[in-house]
Amino acid sequence: MKYFLLFLTSLQLMLLPALRAQDADATAKHVKWTFTSEKIGEGAYTLKFKANIAEGWKLFSPSMGDDDPNTRVILDSISDVRAAITGLGYEGKELKAPEPLLDNQEIKFFEKETVVTLQVKFKGPVNDLKGTINYFILKGEEINPEETEFRFKADAAGNLSGEAGGLVASADQANKLKRDNIDLQNPVNKVGGIGNEGETNPWFIFLLGFLGGLLALVTPCVFPMIPLTVSFFTKSAQDKKKGIFNATMYGFFIFLIYILFSVPFHIAGLAEPEIFNNISTNVWLNVFFFAVFVVFAISFFGYFEITLPSGLASKADSKANKGTLVGIFFMALTLVVVSFSCTGPILGSLLAGSLGSDGGAWLLTAGMAGFGVSLALPFALFAMFPNWLSSLPKSGGWLTSVKVVLGFIEVALAIKFLSNADLVMHWGILHRETFFLIWIIIGLLTTLYLLGLIRFPHDSPVKKLGATRIFFAVIFGAFTIYLLPGVTNTKYANVRLMSGFAPPMSYSWYGNSAHEKGAVEPNVINDYDKALELAKAQNKPILIDFTGWACVNCRNMEENVWTDPEVHALIKDNYILVSLYVDDKQKLPEDEQFMHTFPDGRKKPIKTIGNKYATMQTLNFNNNSQPLYVLISPEEKLLTYPVAYTPNIQEYANWLRSGLDAFKKVKK
Repeated sequence: MKYFLLFLTSLQLMLLPALRAQDADATAKHVKWTFTSEKIGEGAYTLKFKANIAEGWKLFSPSMGDDDPNTRVILDSISDVRAAITGLGYEGKELKAPEPLLDNQEIKFFEKETVVTLQVKFKGPVNDLKGTINYFILKGEEINPEETEFRFKADAAGNLSGEAGGLVASADQANKLKRDNIDLQNPVNKVGGIGNEGETNPWFIFLLGFLGGLLALVTPCVFPMIPLTVSFFTKSAQDKKKGIFNATMYGFFIFLIYILFSVPFHIAGLAEPEIFNNISTNVWLNVFFFAVFVVFAISFFGYFEITLPSGLASKADSKANKGTLVGIFFMALTLVVVSFSCTGPILGSLLAGSLGSDGGAWLLTAGMAGFGVSLALPFALFAMFPNWLSSLPKSGGWLTSVKVVLGFIEVALAIKFLSNADLVMHWGILHRETFFLIWIIIGLLTTLYLLGLIRFPHDSPVKKLGATRIFFAVIFGAFTIYLLPGVTNTKYANVRLMSGFAPPMSYSWYGNSAHEKGAVEPNVINDYDKALELAKAQNKPILIDFTGWACVNCRNMEENVWTDPEVHALIKDNYILVSLYVDDKQKLPEDEQFMHTFPDGRKKPIKTIGNKYATMQTLNFNNNSQPLYVLISPEEKLLTYPVAYTPNIQEYANWLRSGLDAFKKVKK
């Protein structure tokens, strides 16, 4: 139990900063820290962290073991190079007592207040030190991990002074984010504007969910249940109408259960509106989705099954025999639980895709609704028309084949999430051509499997290729051939159906040569101030491109709209193009990192390039979706209303021309 609790609390400690993307000190609600230092020798200091502990809470002592809840001071990587830790201790009365929550293990803790001390020895000149205090606190049956950042600044005489939060508010840096000359309400030309261009259509997600439900229907966990369940309702009912009513309610409850799955995400969205954007761009969550999808794929290949706890299915099934609407509800719940090994991977794809798009929880609800409708509809229809049951194909090896093909699709989707993380972090492991090569191999293996040349566990030998199997083999084979130009350095490398899904053409084995084939090269990347300087020097307006490495619609614009000769010429000849990546995880220089305070009092640490430009976009344009395009003069006069995703080439070209007309008016 102790190690299980430690695992959960440690996982919470790791994920909270990633999901919430806000001031790390915001989680420290029960301990308030102040920081001082004392010089004890040449280049040697004792750093003192005074803790004021909330009433009733216990702060675990630094003297607890590394495998136990404790308090630790961790220097960041740069500070760790500058100074060596020579000792960790405490001042104040340390208490001891057995703790029932940890199997009556004796714990060491503090109440009300204490001082944690850290001795450091500088390896060279005395310099700034930054880091975090990671600690556990306990009250009753609640044990929480918390962390607080700190920073000790060195003056010219080599003295250290401590500051809470690690990052301090900087008026100069904050002013660089809020551009006072930009008036969103009064552009020179009142054209453009942000509508629903960049938003994913809920009906499209509903359709994807519906198709996902159809796939789930033809899996071994669900398909055999259709005739069994419908026969149960039609035979056990007192009359035909009652049987139809029961089967219809059964289908409705299946639909309702899947809708209910999305409710917690609405609650999470209300508590933290940026959570869905953070999910879609967070590096480690994308890596997590990659790993989960690979596990799903291995399950579909037949090497093991993913199931929910058997006790859950047993409890639901035990309540399904009551013959009432409540019993029918639990029958539906039993189906949902026992079919999870087949539906789980499909639902996982729907979850990751929906939460990674603008619209967040509502898109997930739309997808779940589509999935629930397509899964529930057959039970109602076959109950109304039981003679249709005879037209259903018999269960057999073809169901296993469906699962295996879905497994290949899951691997392909997994590569997409790994690509998102690779792009954001610039790891360089999944260039555009590498992505295409992996997808080509997956497509080839799928085709060979459908032709019976590859077998997996539980597969029966393919004695004769049926028309359906040949049809899908041709489809996958043709798609694989279509992907082949993606690995080349030719004019055909821009595989349009993959625009936005594959990495951008600039992220290539062949360097910039691939990007130069009709694409627009930004004058400046991730440096707004430099773009302003260029605009003033060349007397040109600026096209601000708020974009993201993991942004699908951004790639669609760059590869399908910006490559149009008319749009290409308008941008290249008349504008200074600056691309600002709001999901870039590269750290800003230390002297440019600061704590930004919003007008409503919220605080946000500006540590990375993405932090900086995402906040800049929100502050000045009341929008945090990508892509967002803005036209301004060198003096930051807004020329038109900003526009979002605009796939209509002529509409986008007209907007660019309107910006040029407005720039002429400004110059006069």
